[in-house]
This record gives sequence, C-alpha cells and structure tokens, in this order.
Amino acid sequence: MSVDEQCPHQGQQRHRVVLDAAFKADAPARYARLRELGPIHPAEFHLGLKGWVIVGYDLARDALTHPDLLKDSTPAAAALAAAGYVLNKPSVGLGAQMMEADPPEHTRLRRLASAAFTPRRTADMGPRVERIAHDLIDALPPSGETDLVEAFNAPLPATVIAELLGIPHEHHRDFRRWAGQALQVASPEHRTALAALHGLLAQLVADKRRRPQDDLLSALVAVRDQEDGRLSEEELVGTALMLVVAGHESTVHLLGNSVLALLRHPEQLRLLRERPELMPGAVEEFLRHDTSVERSTNRYAARDIELAGVPIPRGSMVVVALGSAGHDAPQADGGTPDALDVTRPGARHLAFGHGIHHCLGAPLARLEATIALRTLLSRVPELELATPPDALDWIGSGIIRGVRSLPVRYRVG
Repeated sequence: MSVDEQCPHQGQQRHRVVLDAAFKADAPARYARLRELGPIHPAEFHLGLKGWVIVGYDLARDALTHPDLLKDSTPAAAALAAAGYVLNKPSVGLGAQMMEADPPEHTRLRRLASAAFTPRRTADMGPRVERIAHDLIDALPPSGETDLVEAFNAPLPATVIAELLGIPHEHHRDFRRWAGQALQVASPEHRTALAALHGLLAQLVADKRRRPQDDLLSALVAVRDQEDGRLSEEELVGTALMLVVAGHESTVHLLGNSVLALLRHPEQLRLLRERPELMPGAVEEFLRHDTSVERSTNRYAARDIELAGVPIPRGSMVVVALGSAGHDAPQADGGTPDALDVTRPGARHLAFGHGIHHCLGAPLARLEATIALRTLLSRVPELELATPPDALDWIGSGIIRGVRSLPVRYRVG
C-alpha cells in the first residue's frame, strides 16, 4: 500500500490498494487503516485490473444503489480484454444470470427466480439442515483433531444446495469439489470448475424438463410469468450456477469465520453455549464482524461521476468492500464496531449487499448458519484451535474471505 496523491476535494490521502494475498490475509486491519484516510481509494485487482474500492459504510450504501454504477462492463471492455478477461463466456463467468445484469433484464430474471426460490422452500429446508449437521458430527471420532472446513463447514452447505437443486447423489462429490474451486479466481482449477459445473447443470436442466421432480431446478424450469415469460435455457443454467457458486462458498466461510471469531473470543463462545437462543442475532453479528463475502462483484461507471468528491471516469471499475463497511456502520446499540458482541441487537451490515442486487439466498444462508452453529456448539462441548492463529492459510484471491482449512481439537459430547 503506497500513498499516491493528496485528494484536493476533501483533503484526504488516497492510497493505491493492491488487493493481493498479503492484503487479504490481513484485510480487517488494512481496511481499518484505509477508513481512517477516506471512504474510497484507487485499487489494483486480480489480473492487474485497476479500479476503485469503497471502504466506508455510507458511501458503500450509496454506491450499491447508484444509477450510474452498473454491471454492464461495455465501457470497460477494452481494459478488461487487455487484462485477459473474456466477457460473457460460461467457462469464465457465471453465464446469463441476474448478478451480472442491469434493469430491465435484471428485474425479469430476479422476478422469475424469486417465484421458484420461495421463502417457504427455504423454511422447509430447516429440518434437513439440522439432520445434515448432526450426521456430519456423528461421522467424527469422539475426540481428536480435524480440519473443520473439510469435516463440517464445506460438506454442510454443499449437501444443502445439492439437495435443494435436485442434484443426484452420485454427482455430489464432484459438485462439492467444483463449487469450492469456482470462486478461486487465481487458481488453475477456476475455469475448469466453472465449465464442469455449467455442463452438469445444463444436463440436469434437460433432465428436469423431461422428468420434473420436487426440487428447485424443476421449479425454475416450470416457472412462468405472464409478463416475463420463462427463463431461457442459458438463463436457467446461469441462475442455477449463480446459486451454487454464490450460495455454497460464501456459507462455507461464513461458518468458518464465525467459529474462528468465537475461538478467538472465548467469552462470546461461552455465552452462546449458555444461551443458544441468541444464535439468530449472533449470526448477524458474525456477518458484520467478518463476513465471508469480503467485497462486492464489479460495477462500472456508465459515465463520468464523483463519489465522495473523487472523480470516477467513465468505464472505471468500482468495488465495495462489504466487510469493511460492516466495521464502519453505525450500530443501534452505540457499541464499538470493532468488538465482537453476540448480544448486539440488530447488527447493521452490508454482507448480503444492498438495493436490487441484495442476495436472493440470504434467508437460506441465515438458516444454515443458525442451525449449523447451534448444532455444532451443542454437540461439541470442547473446541479449540489446533494451530496458532497466524499460521492459518487465508484464501488469497477473489471476493471470498476465509481460511482454506481450520484445524481444531475437539470432543463430541
């Protein structure tokens, strides 16, 4: 991180931020230093792409609903192509789906997806999530050491989303591996995993069209709106792929970051064991304190604009640091934003975004985290890190924040 220039608009220093592996491993502290210097800074992203990162809460909320910050990358196409970024290819991106669309196309896609991915469908998953959590704990030896990511955090949401979509059991192992690799944008497996997931889901969409079942993929195939029609084949696959990639990996690391936060704050862990009814509110605090979706997907300036007095030229890429915003958000209880407090009422954060792109799967993520963490703490009365905190291996690229493995010592009760 280096000082680039003095901002003439507000007297703040702007820092060139390189969002590399070293930054991501130390992200909370680095974002805290950036917030002291201003709400927005020039940044360098994966593949050397240049843009801007927003770290302040108020500006983050404004940017996430700004009418001139769009998902349409046309104004930035030349720069993206020069960096080796191929646009709108399923083998590289998520295909035709709402996360990368602007209105009116986004409005149509979201309305159709929402008609299938209903609150009732999510709520009905509750007993199954609890059964999966218990089964994973039952599969552990009574005591010892394990990687909690591999043993619990990853298989739980992978199983949930696979069963929700109606992916046959024989594909679960490959599905889980590909879902875990798909957001690792700097890894050699990234594009291969996305292509494999795309192929599997395309095959399943065709199967569900011939033989519909009681699952989300069948519901997406069947949904029809008088005004919006149906999802096209590519939109069906893209929507399913978005739910897999965005919904799986983010929940894996929401669980990991939550457990890690509790192990670093034993008084909070003890409080949650004593008062499990606090868990729904505690999940909101975990989302605020160390969210697994560290920053938003890319937006591009449709014209020359200003953000917090800083000129943003047309075509510039703008990203919101969602995790940083949670530490800058004014809290209803007036408490210290940097402290972990599982009793905090109504923790305010942007972990699921804001505005029209607010995460469609937020209710499912909350349900999974609440049930999984409550089950883990009740079934595993002894749990501690089996490695020094500074030895943890943090994911080094992409929008996800989390550790690749979480070695723990445990005893099942």
